[in-house]
Amino acid sequence: MKVYAISDLHLSINNPKPMDIFGENWDNYVDVIVKNWKRKIKDDDVVIIAGDISWAMNLQEVESDIDYIANLPGKKIIIKGNHDYWWHSLTALRGILPSGFYAIQNDAIRIGNVVFCGSRGWTAPEDNKFKTPEDEKLYKREVIRMELSLNAAKTIMQEGDSLVVITHYPPYNSRFQSNPMTDLFKRYNVNVVVYGHLHNAAHKQKMKYSKNKIKYFLTSCDHLGHNPVRIL
Repeated sequence: MKVYAISDLHLSINNPKPMDIFGENWDNYVDVIVKNWKRKIKDDDVVIIAGDISWAMNLQEVESDIDYIANLPGKKIIIKGNHDYWWHSLTALRGILPSGFYAIQNDAIRIGNVVFCGSRGWTAPEDNKFKTPEDEKLYKREVIRMELSLNAAKTIMQEGDSLVVITHYPPYNSRFQSNPMTDLFKRYNVNVVVYGHLHNAAHKQKMKYSKNKIKYFLTSCDHLGHNPVRIL
């Protein structure tokens, strides 16, 4: 079993939304994703989609996008992004997911010898300072949710398992400073962290970064060339 990751697909299968307004690299990007996906991913593999999956506004609208992904090879694991307005009730969402399609929200699942957990996350502070009191409130809430997820992972991990955290927002700030979220990853012996959200071509994040023996992968599809990256 191989594990791949990609994020920010921004699908809208039944009501196409032009993404090339965000740059030429979004032109026919769904076709490029599918071509790359089918070229490298097998049915026994796992693909993480780290948020911003669909432009849909409710579960009825998102089903076509989920079905589109479900028809591609591999098992899929999704987490909520800031644009996934259709993601309200986790129970209701899990009720429409096809076989081999998993949603994580502050909890964990184990597939093979890999445990996956995560939370949406929020913007990390710069020099321990937040832009607004609301940002600080939301960030602290997400740290609590992430620890709930890591505790859930701890209860199902077996000897020799790898631990993968999925989050939508970058866990680091622009200077890669440690913060309460990354401190959690270190304390729980996380192996890999997958995140997305960033699209600005001038962003200061690296596509792959290692700190405290943890590998961090930025997986926004436009930065990957719409090509899922292997993380394990």
